[in-house]
Amino acid sequence: MKAQGVTKVGVEGYQGGRWILVDYGDVVAHVMGREARGFYDLEGLWADAPRVAVEA
Repeated sequence: MKAQGVTKVGVEGYQGGRWILVDYGDVVAHVMGREARGFYDLEGLWADAPRVAVEA
């Protein structure tokens, strides 16, 4: 992201390391360990949501 000129707005959860949220303004990245990912099951929670195509 840095190489593309995208500035990081903030980071949360880095100290605990189970679920890290990185805010880039228009995009928020969630980075989770296997245990947290299984516990929160975001894929299951959003399974019925419409898909949005995004160009790279």
